[in-house]
Amino acid sequence: QAVGGDSFVDFRVLGKGGFGEVCACQRRATGKMYANKRLNKKRLKKRKGYEAALVEKRILARVHSRFIVSLACAFQTKNDLCLVMTLMNGGDLR
Repeated sequence: QAVGGDSFVDFRVLGKGGFGEVCACQRRATGKMYANKRLNKKRLKKRKGYEAALVEKRILARVHSRFIVSLACAFQTKNDLCLVMTLMNGGDLR
């Protein structure tokens, strides 16, 4: 199925970083909750992080572990690259 920005409803911001932010979102079709990492294309280009974003996407798509989130889908909008991942409660491992 084709996935785009209108396939998800954003709820709240879970965290912010140098290239964008991570939001909790819900898939409209199924109602399942995910984490949506939105990377701003202008910031990626300015800071030369585009290659790192593609490597991150490839790694998340291949890794299947209880301790690492997995990639559900990826898409792009006019301004952002979006990596939709499983939502893990409890925060990071610190």
